[in-house]
Amino acid sequence: MKHLRSNLIATTVAAAVTLGAAATASAFTACQVTDTGGIDDNSFNQTAWKGVQDAEAQLGIDGRFLESQAETDYEANINSLLGECDIILTIGFLLGDATQTAAEANPDQKFSIVDFAYDPTIPNVLGQVYATDQAAFLAGYLAAGMSETGILGTFGGINIPPVTIFMDGFHAGAMYYNEQKSADVQVLGWNPESREGLFTNNFESLDDGRAFAQNLYDEGADIVLPVAGPVGLGSAALADELGTDALKIIGVDADLYLTDPEKGHVYLTSIMKNMDSTVFQVIQSAKDGTFEGGVIVGTLESGGVGLAPYHDMDAIVSDELKAEIDAIKAGIIDGSIKVGM
Repeated sequence: MKHLRSNLIATTVAAAVTLGAAATASAFTACQVTDTGGIDDNSFNQTAWKGVQDAEAQLGIDGRFLESQAETDYEANINSLLGECDIILTIGFLLGDATQTAAEANPDQKFSIVDFAYDPTIPNVLGQVYATDQAAFLAGYLAAGMSETGILGTFGGINIPPVTIFMDGFHAGAMYYNEQKSADVQVLGWNPESREGLFTNNFESLDDGRAFAQNLYDEGADIVLPVAGPVGLGSAALADELGTDALKIIGVDADLYLTDPEKGHVYLTSIMKNMDSTVFQVIQSAKDGTFEGGVIVGTLESGGVGLAPYHDMDAIVSDELKAEIDAIKAGIIDGSIKVGM
C-alpha cells in the first residue's frame, strides 16, 4: 500500500509539472512598449493598454508593458521583449524607426504599431492608424457653434502627423461652420497651409499645457484643443480655475471626462481614437493565426474614431447643433462631406 501511495504521489507530481509546463508553453503574451507619456497618461498609451487588458479578460492572454522614460529607451525596451512575447505592440509615431529596425532583424516576431504605417509595408508589422481628422472635424464645427468669442485655440505636443491630423480636422470643421453659417470664427495655433503652429515640443509638461492655454485664452480663445497627451491636463487645470464660462477644453485620444474625472466638467467633448478596439483586434488576429502585416485604419464608419458624449455640458449644446453634428457625421461617412485638404 505504501509503495502504491508513493507511486500515486509521484505520478500526480509529474502530471502537475507536465500540465504546468504545457500551460506556460501555451500562454499567449502581448507586450506593450509605451511612448514617453507612460502607461497612465490619460491618453493614447493608456487607451492602447486597455485593449491589452480587454484581451486578457476576453481571450485569456497575458499582458505586459514597458514604459519608455526617454526616446533613447525605445530600442532597448523593444529588444528586451524579443522572444518573450507573441506580439509586441509599440505605441506612438516616434517608435516608428525602432520598430522597423527590430521587425526587419526579427522576421518571425509579430509587431503592431499604433499611429504609424510603413510604405512599403513590412510583412510582420501591422500598423494601426486613425482618421482622427474626421472626428476632429466634428469637434471643430461643434466648438465654432459653441464659442462666445468667435475665437478657438489649439496647440500640439510635437509637429508630427498623428498630432497635426487633429489640428487639421479641427480647423477644417470650424471653417466649414463659417461656410454654412456665414460666420467668421478664427482658429489660433495652427495654419494647415504653412503647417506651422504652436507646439510645446514635449508630451509631459503640465506647466506647458497651462501656459499655452493661458496664452490662447489671453488672445480671446474660449475653447482650446490641446493635442499633447498629458500636457493637456495642464490646460484642463487652468479651465477649472477660470471656470467653464470662460474656458472649455476639448480632449483627445480618450474620453477625458472619464480618464480625468477631477477635471471632467471642463471638457466640452473629446476626439476619441478607439485604440483599445484596434489593439484588441490585432491581438485576437495574432492569437487565432490570422495576423498579417499591413495597415488597419480606424474611421467614423468603423467606429475607430468618434466624438465623446457632451456629459456635463450636454444641456448647453442646443438640439439644433447636435442635429447638425449628426448630419455632418453621416455626410463624412457617405462621402458627401470631404474632410481632407
